[in-house]
Amino acid sequence: MNSQTTITVIVPTFNEAPNVAALVARVASALHDRSAEILFVDDSTDDTPDVIRAIANTATIPVRLIHRDNPVGGLSGAVLAGLEASTSDWCVVMDGDLQHPPEVIPTLLAAGADENADIVIASRYVRGGSSDGLSSVARRLVSNSSNILTRAMFPIKLRNCTDPMTGFFAVARESLDLAALRPRGFKILLEILARTSLVVAEVPFAFGDRNAGESKASITQGFRFLTQLGALRFGRLSGFAAIGALGAIANLLIMGGLQSVGVWYVVAAIIAGFVTIVANFLLQEHFVFHDLRAEGRNVWLRFGSSLAFNGGETLVRTFLLFLIVENTTIPGVIAQAALLAVGFVVRFLFHSRVVYRPRRTAATGFEAYDVEIADEVPASGA
Repeated sequence: MNSQTTITVIVPTFNEAPNVAALVARVASALHDRSAEILFVDDSTDDTPDVIRAIANTATIPVRLIHRDNPVGGLSGAVLAGLEASTSDWCVVMDGDLQHPPEVIPTLLAAGADENADIVIASRYVRGGSSDGLSSVARRLVSNSSNILTRAMFPIKLRNCTDPMTGFFAVARESLDLAALRPRGFKILLEILARTSLVVAEVPFAFGDRNAGESKASITQGFRFLTQLGALRFGRLSGFAAIGALGAIANLLIMGGLQSVGVWYVVAAIIAGFVTIVANFLLQEHFVFHDLRAEGRNVWLRFGSSLAFNGGETLVRTFLLFLIVENTTIPGVIAQAALLAVGFVVRFLFHSRVVYRPRRTAATGFEAYDVEIADEVPASGA
């Protein structure tokens, strides 16, 4: 790489040999008028490194390869290694399977310059974006659910990001403190946004069909994602969980106490639910969401929406409790404890994404960018 290179396209790869030629050709075509290079950071166990070296000899864009014999940090670690090896003004991170269309790269870079952003994210969830390339309804459901959960756990850090799960983005190299990153798993963008304070912009993109090979998504990757999520955002969730646990204990004690003096278990559950709803709201205001109280709704609107949601959740939970107790041999208190555990996640999502949802601080400007994807893939070396 010469000293004038201003763009490094970082592509982490694992057994992606069939996709390399098309990827290099399309990136070269998209950046034909730019000073740019492609940097593959490869953890493959097949012939992908040999394929990359062969294509590099004839490519119309400089191609570098870092092959890691002992990979550390998974995909996130590969991206970090690429960032460390780059001295370009901008680094573009994208997958090697062509589900991230290279034709969007100039749009990312233009948005970064126009909006003076530190990082520009290709989002599937802004107007003009699409996740249709996900291979099944189940994968789309998992993706959407993961996105909702992640944004709920990081309401401030992700206030201007609609797609923290994407692996397609451009970042100004000098804006990153690489020493602050702790790469693990495969969601490097979440790691960057959670651990740094950057000016964020977004542009839409359509997540495409895989060109060749197999998806790396698996149950193991899902567990790694949850581990990464917990490591990054244990604070707010743990506070919510602690208050929820105290509320659940209080709920069960109140319900049990009322039942012991002859109150019907359904009435006892409703009374216990109302008392703990009010107490939980007051505790969450002061110990969990205290930094978000000035973001939007006033205290009475927050209390009203919290009360309405939790009241509705209590009614649904009580109805389910009735069905369980009347149709099984499970004791009421045991059934209530199980239902409270299930309701915890739902309550956390609602309060993070609705009651205390922060205001966006800057327009992402994605409406200004029209992305055109080539109908045909240029031949290698074109």
